[in-house]
Amino acid sequence: MKLILLAHPPSFITASMPRFVKMILQGMTRRGHTLEVWTSGQVIGRLSVRSCSVRKWLRYVDQFLIYPRALRRRVNQTNRDSLFVITDQNLGMWVPCLAHRPHVIHCHDFLALGSAMGEFPENPTRWSGQQYQRLIRRGFSRGRAFISVSGKTREDLHHILPRVPNISEVVHNGLNHPFRPMGLADRIPLLERLNVEIPKDGYVMHIGGNQWYKNRTGVLEIYRDYAISYPRPAALWMVGSPPTAQLLDLAASIPSPGKVHFLSGLTDEQVNAAYSHARVLLFPSLEEGFGWPIVEAMASECPVITTCRAPMTEVAGDSASVIPRMPGKRTERETWVRSAARTLDKTVRMKESERARVIAQGRANAARFDTETALAAYEEIYFRAMTA
Repeated sequence: MKLILLAHPPSFITASMPRFVKMILQGMTRRGHTLEVWTSGQVIGRLSVRSCSVRKWLRYVDQFLIYPRALRRRVNQTNRDSLFVITDQNLGMWVPCLAHRPHVIHCHDFLALGSAMGEFPENPTRWSGQQYQRLIRRGFSRGRAFISVSGKTREDLHHILPRVPNISEVVHNGLNHPFRPMGLADRIPLLERLNVEIPKDGYVMHIGGNQWYKNRTGVLEIYRDYAISYPRPAALWMVGSPPTAQLLDLAASIPSPGKVHFLSGLTDEQVNAAYSHARVLLFPSLEEGFGWPIVEAMASECPVITTCRAPMTEVAGDSASVIPRMPGKRTERETWVRSAARTLDKTVRMKESERARVIAQGRANAARFDTETALAAYEEIYFRAMTA
């Protein structure tokens, strides 16, 4: 089978999408298929502009105004035995160029679109962003075959589409890095390169960027109550994007002996080491499309606390401690923080026998998210889409 992957250009700033494309490219090549990767070039986007916002919109001009003309010509010149694989529904504006040909659209999450539709009051969207998401939605609505990373994402997709598509399947993500439990001799040298104190008994860990739904503010509020209310609190490692000024101020308000470390630029192996040495992953996201860190932590033998809400519950199964979604009303936040801090303290101080049981459950759950299993499911759906 000839597969043509439509992917974001290199200027698209994200780590997860290039890894996803690479997984499909390598996995389907091993299975004997022929693959090409198509993406937009830089014409307007290469102009030297200081403003980050302006640069972003210039890249959009390249992607969605200039490139579609070239894409349409190239599609029409391609043999009929090709399947077009749109690797992210956010490339929806390209779908009309190939909707008349066999295709599959991978759907990861609809958080930006949901925000533009007013579904998440925590993240109001400007008029320009609303129009941008409207065009993406109009584009992928022309699609006939979809693969969603979770049941929640498929539910959102069906809510958005004007009709039920011919093919709409759920295939859980497979781990795109071999996360595993790392012994002390392997993990400590990796963590020492971070130039931060490494507690012998571990720490509380969170991983994620500054996106609204990652709820880094909620993590710090939970940790602040935990550090104040319980003796000998474990330190907090915030792994991911450099913190905003607001996050730094909130972290500075946490009294001793509480400690917060913001750590950026970790390699996958260092992240694996960080999971393996942590006492618990605190992951109280407001929303997710999937929730990679839940699986990564469990595969690394790190207990998990996450939000009692799909898709986090779908991914975690019965193997994580759960807390409610952080309430939007400030008057309800204090109760939520206090309850979550109790759960955090209980998890940090688990007896080793209980911890071993939780870790074993997590490892078994993480085994569901196997890359080869995901690739086999993609392949079967790709074959169906060719003949649909």
